[in-house]
Parts: sequence; C-alpha cells; structure tokens
Amino acid sequence: MAPKKLKVACAGLGRMGARHALHFLNRTPRAELVAAFTPDEAEVQWAKHHLEPNGVTIYADYDEMLKHPGLQAVVIATVTTVHAEQAIKAMEANKHVLCEKPLSTSVEVSQSVVDVAKRYPHLKVMCGFSRRFDASYRDAFQRMDSGAIGRASVFRSQTCDKLDPSGFFVEYAKYSGGIFVDCNIHDIDLALWFFGQDSIVKSVAAVGITAVQPQLRKYKDVDNGVGIVEFWGGKIAYFYSSRMMAAGQHDMTEIIGTEGKLTVNANPQGTLVDMYESTGIRREIPQHYYGRFEQAFVTEANEFTAACLDDTKVPLKLTGAVQAVKIGCALQEALNEGTKINFDETGRRLETARL
Repeated sequence: MAPKKLKVACAGLGRMGARHALHFLNRTPRAELVAAFTPDEAEVQWAKHHLEPNGVTIYADYDEMLKHPGLQAVVIATVTTVHAEQAIKAMEANKHVLCEKPLSTSVEVSQSVVDVAKRYPHLKVMCGFSRRFDASYRDAFQRMDSGAIGRASVFRSQTCDKLDPSGFFVEYAKYSGGIFVDCNIHDIDLALWFFGQDSIVKSVAAVGITAVQPQLRKYKDVDNGVGIVEFWGGKIAYFYSSRMMAAGQHDMTEIIGTEGKLTVNANPQGTLVDMYESTGIRREIPQHYYGRFEQAFVTEANEFTAACLDDTKVPLKLTGAVQAVKIGCALQEALNEGTKINFDETGRRLETARL
C-alpha cells in the first residue's frame, strides 16, 4: 500500500507562490500538489507549462479550488491584503493552512485568523516565517538556549534587498504595510523567538529615509529604515531594513549575550568560490531572498506536511504572527509620526498627552 500523501493546493503563483507550488510538487515527498489558484493570466500560462502536465488542476476562482476533490491543505501565497480572508475560508472548508507572512498588515485582521483557528483545533494553521526553518538560525538558537552566550540581551537583525531599479517596490508599498511590516517582519519574528514568545514590548522608535526611491513617500514608506524595540526585562532589539543593496541580498543577525555573541550570515556568500583578481579577492553573494533561504522554504513545506499527516504540533505558534505584526505596525507608526511609542508591563499602549 502506497504511503498516504497530503493533498495540497497553492493559492497564488507569483514570485513566491510559484516556488511554493514547485516545492510541494517536487521536493516534499509526503505531499501531492493537486490544485492551484491564480486570477492572473500570465501566472495561468506558467502553471499550464509547469504544473498542469503533472496533474495539477488550475483554478481561476479560489472558492472553487477549495472544493477540489480530496483537498486537505492550502498554501496561501497571494497578495497580502487577502491572506486573512483566504486563510479563514480555507479553515471553514476544513483545510489545513500554511500562509505566507504576514497574516495581514492589520493587527485586528491578523487576530481574526487566530480567533477562527481556535474554532478548528484539529486543523494545522501556520504562518510561514521561513527563517525559523533555516539550519543556521536553528543552530544559533540551540547554542543560545544551551547557555553558550549567557543571557541574551541585545538582538540586531537586518533584511537588506538588492536594489530593484524597476520600481516594483514603490507600487508594492500600496499593499505591503510598509518596510517594517514587509521586510523586518522576519527579524521581528526572530527576536520573539530568541528572546521568548512571551516577551513584552516596552517601547518602539523608528527613523527612515528614501535614499533611492523618493516616490515611496506618497505611501508613507521608506527604502531604508531603522527600528529600536525595547522589551520589559532589560532586552533591546535593533532592526535595519534596506532596498538598495548593491552587491545582493544581505540578511544577517547578531545575538549579543552577557558572556558572548552569535552571528548568522555576517559575511554572506553564495558559494564557496573566492575569485582572486587583479583588483583583489572577492566572492559573490545571493542576489535575492530566495537565494539565501531556498532550503528553509523546502524544510518548511516538509515540516508542515508532517504536522498535518502525523497530527503533531506545527513548529511555531500562530499567535506569534500577530505579535510580529503588532510590533511592525507600531514601528511603522513611530516612523511616520516621528514619536516614540510606550507600553506598560502588560503590553498595553500608553497614550502620550499632546500639547
């Protein structure tokens, strides 16, 4: 008898959705990609070439896709503004859900996904924070957790994209929630992981500039941002995001403890090749986010599949996705308002009197 496979559908076949689809099709042995949804004609043509020949049914209607015979799980990789709505519809259709980050650019809408998930405890619902599945980050966490650097006190993390001269991110800013919600959401999630999911924010502050894409200002966004988050209990997180790197993608993290520190990807490299040239020695680095975290996405797909089939816990709590969005939104507000936002020891926001 053939081993049971999880029947999966992928919603959205854009930049990340196509990759998710191929991961479940070719690199997740316990899963079977049976359906995909996209309203975009260019994505439909891609799917007809890459997915349909492998038995995948292509849908132009999300609700119809949810009715696909035998479907058990949905991967949501559509535009951020519909993540929550589609996740809720999938749960109400009795499907497991793996949703790309963030659940929403709104704290309240993100929380609504968590609230609905509570009504379906038998379903596995996970927000895809890919760095949690990266081998190097897992190694660093285990070393910190074992006491290798004493008490972790300062967390510095960055997401720095290679400059895209096409202006894609300018129009994308209409939907992304801003650079802290879009880019630094991964770093924020990492801080909550390393400091503890029960960490309570004491204050947030942020600054930013539009160094190369001044058009971002019309959407109240920047192409370089720095955010500082202070946690109750004496811990600080420093986040940097950028969309203008010249060499390629550079996402790195530093965890500083009372007895040492750990770094992840401080000196990025695409391969182990160093080029010795007349001008010196150089190495190339990944050109985009996927180039750095490809294997993490594959691991994510396999671990989500295993949790669904074996009825085990998913690797991260859904409530953490709401915490991350809450911090990201507060940083974006602090950036745009030019003010520091404070919270009490229960996490309740303290309103500052305005003169």
